[in-house]
Amino acid sequence: MHRSAPRLSRILACAAVPVMLVVAGCSSDSGDKKGSGSSSSSAAPSAKKSEATVEPAKFAALPDPCKSISAKTVTSLVPKAKSKGGTPASSSDTAYRAGCSWNGLDDNGVKGSQYRWLDVGFTRFDSDQALGSGAKRAQQDYAKQVAKAKATEGAKKVAEAPVSGIGEQATKITYDLTKTSEDFKYATVVARTGNVVVTLTYNGAGYAGAKTPSADDILKGAEKAAKEAVASVAAGTKSDAPSGSAKPSEKATEKKTS
Repeated sequence: MHRSAPRLSRILACAAVPVMLVVAGCSSDSGDKKGSGSSSSSAAPSAKKSEATVEPAKFAALPDPCKSISAKTVTSLVPKAKSKGGTPASSSDTAYRAGCSWNGLDDNGVKGSQYRWLDVGFTRFDSDQALGSGAKRAQQDYAKQVAKAKATEGAKKVAEAPVSGIGEQATKITYDLTKTSEDFKYATVVARTGNVVVTLTYNGAGYAGAKTPSADDILKGAEKAAKEAVASVAAGTKSDAPSGSAKPSEKATEKKTS
């Protein structure tokens, strides 16, 4: 009887091993399930963050480009404009892209003539869940327009500098350009206000022996007109609609004008 007791203890001990393994296995499964549940619950907030809507676009419309610069300013910059009301630029959708230009030759007889040309363009961007906010998209286009002005074919003495007091950010680009055997002075001001980019160019030349306009006068004229053009955007209706996908018309217009 005494010899069988240790043997019985060993048998019971061995029999208990599978039970412990099963319990451990259950505990492991239970832990996995808890871990899985915890992972799912922790992933949910990050998923919600990634679906956060982009900031709504500030401006829902563009101003009439031919009325964005006052008649007084147009008269002072282009004294003999062919069309005082301006010539609208062609656009497939003026809700997103619009422009206007004025040009004229002030003939002073034997003293020569002065030619002036003024052009303003507006580009508006909606907020898009995939592409970003209207302001961010406008910033990208702003950089493109500055680079485009600096890369004008045939331009000489190109200079670039920031401009204060015009929109949220603005850059002036000045350069010389020879056309029709005459020396032209150019000034382009690219500005951004909210989700709208304004690109204004003013240039002039003297014909038939007339003096070439000074670079300072051309730049001052461009800055004055650009300030009015940007103000006309701010005077428009602001958007209070939630952000969403860009309209098909906008995407089509971007492809045609890019």
